[in-house]
Amino acid sequence: MQKNKSTLYPTLLQSDSVAPPVLSDLQPAATGEGVLDESTFRTIEVEKLFEALNETSTRIGRSTLYRSLLQPLQSRDDIAAKQDALRELAEHEALRSGLEQLLAQAAQLENDFYNLLYGTFLGLTGASANPLEMGGYGYESYVKGTRFMLDLVAAAESLPPAQSDYLNNLIADIRGFARSRAYTLMQGPVYRSEKTVLTRAEKRWYIPTVRFSPTMFKPMALLSTMVGIVLAVQFLPFALEIASAVTPVFWLFLLPMSMIYVPVVGSFDRDACIYPLRNIYKRCVELQETMDSLGKLDELISFHRYAQTFKRPLPLPEIVQAENHQLELSGVRNPVLAKNNPDYVGNDLVLTQERLTFVTGPNSGGKTAFCKTLAQTQLLAQIGCYVPAERAKLSVADRIFYQVPEISHLSDGEGRFGTELKRTREIFIASSAQSLVIMDELSEGTTHVEKIEISTDILNGFLQKHCSTLLITHNHELVLHFQQQHIGQARQAEFSQDHPTYRMIPGVSTVSHADRVAKKIGFSREDIANLLKDG
Repeated sequence: MQKNKSTLYPTLLQSDSVAPPVLSDLQPAATGEGVLDESTFRTIEVEKLFEALNETSTRIGRSTLYRSLLQPLQSRDDIAAKQDALRELAEHEALRSGLEQLLAQAAQLENDFYNLLYGTFLGLTGASANPLEMGGYGYESYVKGTRFMLDLVAAAESLPPAQSDYLNNLIADIRGFARSRAYTLMQGPVYRSEKTVLTRAEKRWYIPTVRFSPTMFKPMALLSTMVGIVLAVQFLPFALEIASAVTPVFWLFLLPMSMIYVPVVGSFDRDACIYPLRNIYKRCVELQETMDSLGKLDELISFHRYAQTFKRPLPLPEIVQAENHQLELSGVRNPVLAKNNPDYVGNDLVLTQERLTFVTGPNSGGKTAFCKTLAQTQLLAQIGCYVPAERAKLSVADRIFYQVPEISHLSDGEGRFGTELKRTREIFIASSAQSLVIMDELSEGTTHVEKIEISTDILNGFLQKHCSTLLITHNHELVLHFQQQHIGQARQAEFSQDHPTYRMIPGVSTVSHADRVAKKIGFSREDIANLLKDG
């Protein structure tokens, strides 16, 4: 089978898998071991980003998309390959339509395929304790599960040729499954010998075998029995006399024999044929790669649909090579909140020469949403997807970090300040000049003087590492300290007539509008007085 050059992950189906792929099995990498760590994954709300992106048709497609968000690409060439595939899908309607039909067809039998691979067939008397335990002997799951793979290959064979390498390799992977032994066994016929299951080509005339038929009705066995009776009656006249004599006794045994037939034949087919066959399929590397390729095709179609359903045209970002992380965005909007909101306010930001950016402004002005937008947009770019901006140009980030104020626990022993400082230290050690680091406040839980001093030391450290560093802060004195030294750039949340415009404009905000927020939620000075009076 032709190898897919973009395969950078272990396949979602493995030889030792005991269940179909589920999203909860996929977890972010530890800090410093991948682009995202668990804290950043949770903070920038990747789950919600997944929900906004997810237009997949298949279960394997959903898991593939989720895996991409957990483990973004770190190669410019790999990202460019997926972008080329998306451009081709947008321009090649016949190919896109063919893939959509392939995916819709696959979705109909996909669960039956997983039932075959991972199900337990309980026969006639067992009671199901979970969805993967089923009554019967597995005939229906076998027929539908193998049909899923055979139809998948046939659908891939009927697709028009693809020009992009990424698409061409994925389709070739699925077509190539037809050259595997597993595919031949699925096509049949299958023969059961004393020790194993065999294809027609593997069967030798001198090896005693039984042909496997995935049904309780065995016409050849019944036909052989009838022929034997006819021959006996034809050539052994006395057989009639014997038959006449034993007929009363025969009818006494007919019902018990018929009751025994079903469990005996069903158990033999299940244990000697279906289970051994499905174990071969589970261990088949070509099958695992084929399913991964199906998931990646579904992911691409999901990206295309996301762009089509977004309220504004979405570009594919330009991916540049640079010594330091760089990002240039015009009219960038939040990938989740702006999907169904054409009025969502776009913003601009350039992170090229400046290594340090301060984001200031009153509460509820959009600072956090803006910074999460930056992180989510970087993530979308690194999974090869469209981004919600008028123009986007960026480099690949080896790490994306987003730190928020931490809640300390009794077991920490360090208090809030120590807990947050540990997180900052982890980020500092793991980051590089290629990293995007966003921090929401620094050095909380200590005095104002110490906060400025320690925050200054930390930011100077990040400056020396040359990564893109953004700090959301209300501490305008800290920002002014760096601005007076002509270090970094400052953006502030714009307000008009005491209301946020959600635009990030140059400058440093020295107000917090805390009283406005307190009034909004009903806990201002006047509200407290009224509550005390009412109480």
